Order: sequence, then structure tokens, then C-alpha cells
Amino acid sequence: MKKNYIGIREARINLSKLIKDVRSGMEIIITDRGTPVARLVPAESHSLTLEERIKNFESCGLIQPSTEQGNKYSDPVELPGGFVQKCMEEERR
Repeated sequence: MKKNYIGIREARINLSKLIKDVRSGMEIIITDRGTPVARLVPAESHSLTLEERIKNFESCGLIQPSTEQGNKYSDPVELPGGFVQKCMEEERR
């Protein structure tokens, strides 16, 4: 995978182009005063299972395991833009 180093300021200005480069397989290393601080790499192409998404939501604090018997998870908190509903619909496909 080809790597390209770029400063924060330039990355901010050219983000759309950088995303296009990453989609084509390039790895972008973002630097702050010459020191690498972040990487842009292509996202994994596989989708997460429902259980993996739930674990991600728990780790981000969006949901908490239920303390009630029989129901492992509490009801989701509704987020702006119907985020939870979109995830549930995606799982049903």
C-alpha cells in the first residue's frame, strides 16, 4: 500500500481528494510539524454483525446493558436523525 505524508493544514484543505486517494488504496499519514499523528486507510469492506454493533454502541456509551431479567439490553436512546432506527433497518436487510 502506497503511503503519502501530509500536514494537518493541507489535509483539512484537501480532505475530499485525500478520501478519493484512500478509496483507491493509498494510505495517508497526517503529520503535525513533521511528526505522524494519524492515518487515513481504506475502511474494511465487511459489515458488522448486530452483536458487534451493539458492543460498539455500549463502548461509546450510547446504550447500556439492561439490569432486568430476560432482556439483555435496555431500550436504545433515540438520537437525532433516526440513527438507531437506521441501524435496526440495516440489520433487517
